[in-house]
Amino acid sequence: MTLKQIYTPILLATYYLLFTTKTYAVCPVCTVAVAAGVGLSRYLGIDDTISGLWIGALLMSSSLWMANWLTRKSWRIPAKTALSILIMYGITLTPLYFTEIIGHPNNRVWGMDKLFLGIFIGTMFFVISVLIDKWLRTKNEGKVFVPYQKVIIPITLLLSSSLILFFLL
Repeated sequence: MTLKQIYTPILLATYYLLFTTKTYAVCPVCTVAVAAGVGLSRYLGIDDTISGLWIGALLMSSSLWMANWLTRKSWRIPAKTALSILIMYGITLTPLYFTEIIGHPNNRVWGMDKLFLGIFIGTMFFVISVLIDKWLRTKNEGKVFVPYQKVIIPITLLLSSSLILFFLL
């Protein structure tokens, strides 16, 4: 797997997020929950695609959290969200690529590296969960329907997609 194949989807996602009007703040509780999922899946020896799913969600959550932090600091940094995404994914994927954790020829499914595929899917599901939360809030006059909605939605999407991948692979 080449660097181009690794960074193209990330750059496309960054391009999409670059043109959004708001930074979607993500709570620290959700980030900690995703981090716990990563640790647990690796400890239990679960497939790299599923581990990658949680890593991707953690990276996106951390990226949005960092962008929100930069916004609160009122620093004049252009494209805070895109920059945060590039930094978080760059400092994670680059070492994984150079140590051949990503790109190992025996760690593939559907022609893609398992870990990278999981990271991509996890990133997309996390972005979708943030958008679902925002949509639900617009339907309820800016209020959540249930307490911890911002945590429940991504965890539910990630758990259900983990189960689907578990039975598919």
